[in-house]
Amino acid sequence: MTLRAFNVGPMDNNTYLIGDEATREAFIVDPGFGTAPIMDQVNSDGWTVRTVLNTHAHLDHIAENALFVEVFGAGLALHPADRALMDAAGAQAQWFGVPPPRMVTPTHDLWDGEELALGGSSVRVIHTPGHSPGSVCFAGPDWIVVGDLIFAGGIGRADLPGGDYDTLIESIRSRILTLDDTVRLYPGHGPSTTVGQERRTNPFLR
Repeated sequence: MTLRAFNVGPMDNNTYLIGDEATREAFIVDPGFGTAPIMDQVNSDGWTVRTVLNTHAHLDHIAENALFVEVFGAGLALHPADRALMDAAGAQAQWFGVPPPRMVTPTHDLWDGEELALGGSSVRVIHTPGHSPGSVCFAGPDWIVVGDLIFAGGIGRADLPGGDYDTLIESIRSRILTLDDTVRLYPGHGPSTTVGQERRTNPFLR
């Protein structure tokens, strides 16, 4: 299984491709603003996107779901606790000061502990509420795509609608910091880090 990060858009978002090299099937995680170059790369590398995965439903992580869903006939997966946020995409666009994007309806509800098959491999869903009610992470063999749960030296915001600081910290402590130090964390913004690095140095987790 391969994981590739693309940094896109005016909000410094990370969109991820998770791919099975044998079958060339892929998941796209959090296609935010400005992902057209990712589509070009996906096509030139011969990937077929089976499902778009959203770590949560803030607009900068879902703005271009429709592009990949419609071009590839892909499914769209979101935790049901974030459906209300997705339904409020128009209001979110006002907060961000951008035109409302075209939304597509999720075809699959994500659940904690679910294994998402991809070729001969799978990705595990970890429910990590706090940044939003339905925030999830996607875990591979030695890495996790963590969305806006935790960053290198920081944590996700909890002051947006549906956020809760205590829940966010509990999600990080119980679902992330319990893992091996070497597990690499790939956030929704900024550089990757490791569990050990954040356990030792993240000022919000002291």
